[in-house]
Order: sequence, then C-alpha cells, then structure tokens
Amino acid sequence: MKNTIPATAAVYTSLLRADFTTLWRNRRAAILVFLVPVVILISWKGIVDKMGGAFALSMCITIGLTAIGLMGYTISIARDRDKGIFQRLRVAPVPSWTIMASRITVQIAMITALTLLVFIVGANVDKVVLTPAGYIFGLLMALAGGAVYLGLGQMIVGLIKNPEAVNATTRLVYFAFIMIGMFGELGVLGESLKQIVIWSPFGTVKRIVSDSLYPGTWSQHTSMALLVTIGYAIVFTVLGIKWFRWNTK
Repeated sequence: MKNTIPATAAVYTSLLRADFTTLWRNRRAAILVFLVPVVILISWKGIVDKMGGAFALSMCITIGLTAIGLMGYTISIARDRDKGIFQRLRVAPVPSWTIMASRITVQIAMITALTLLVFIVGANVDKVVLTPAGYIFGLLMALAGGAVYLGLGQMIVGLIKNPEAVNATTRLVYFAFIMIGMFGELGVLGESLKQIVIWSPFGTVKRIVSDSLYPGTWSQHTSMALLVTIGYAIVFTVLGIKWFRWNTK
C-alpha cells in the first residue's frame, strides 16, 4: 500500500481553517479582547483633547495587543497542549512548524482586526482622523508590537506546563503590564518607575505605535524604542521555542 503524504500547503490550509473555526466557536472570548480597548477609547473621549489622539489610540492598541498575546494566544496553546491536541497533530504526517504557523497567522489576523477597529472607533467617536501613511505605519507597528506579546506568551507557556498555572500567570502579567504601564508612564508612580516603564515592553510598544500614527513625530528616541521592541520579540520568541514542550509530561 502506498502512503501519500499531503502537500505542506494543503496541510497548512487545513490547519488554518480548523484554527479559524475554533476561533469562531470561541468568539465570545475574542469579542471581549476587542471590547476592552474599544470601551476604554470611548470612555477617554474627553482625554483626547488633553493628551492627544495618538496617546489614546496607541494606549488602546497596546492594551489590546497585550490581551491578544497573553489572554488569547497563551491560554489557548496551554489548553490545547493539555488536551493532547498537539501530540496528536505531531504523529500525523505534517511538518511541526505548520502547527504553530497556523496559530500565529490567526493571531496576526486578530491584531489586524483589533487595530482597524480602534482606528474606526477613534475616527467616528473621538474624531481622530489620520493620514493614509499614519494608518498604514500604525498597523505595521502594531504587528511589530504584537510580536512582542506573542513571544512573551510563548515563553510563559514554555516555562509553565500546568494550564491553570499558565492562566493565573498570564492574568497577573496582564494586570501588571496594564496598571503599572498606564500609571507608570504618566509619572504617577514616581520618576524612577516611569523610566523603567518607558523602556519596558509596554512602553516601547506604545511609543512606536503612538509615533507611527503621526509619522512626522518619529524621532531618534522612537527608532531606539523600535530596536528595543524587536529585541524583546526575538529574545521572548527564541526562549519560548527553546523551552516549549508539545505535551505536559
């Protein structure tokens, strides 16, 4: 009997279809991820005049990216690993990289949808209208920032095997990033912590997204923040891949 190995492209397409189907079936969780930054953006309508449209949009996009990478991607990977889904996929005649590539593609689609949604709400509710270059550049920087949180999520799920512990850890990290990041950058928690926050993953992602919305404000400091952001993404991803195990044993 002749065994026919499916083409890699066909395998990837099938996995991608299955992952998008799973996302649709769990759409309530996805809606919540989108809802938080949108609600914050709407409630910050009065802050736009004081802090500027770039501040409001970039903060909401950064919060959404954190939720996608930590609350969405990490928890789903831990859950599927605990159920043995990855182990069953690995015994099939499919390249291992297609399994994770499909998951990453879904997250990229989520990041794109979130960013566009924030842009739409910002334009219609807060009257923050950007140039075409601002929208395109902002989306690209959002994708770069999303890579940081996906890498961080991969590192967490690589370090921790128990899905309940992963859930608790991601929620704690998410809360710390949001609360310390938001208040720390404003200087409410002290000047020393403010400097730490500025160069933290939260601070650098917010900076590159904020300045990309108005390309004319891009500076040397922003370029440095972009380099640091890329560095975070590389380090988190490399460690996440190194430590990741396909099963909980």
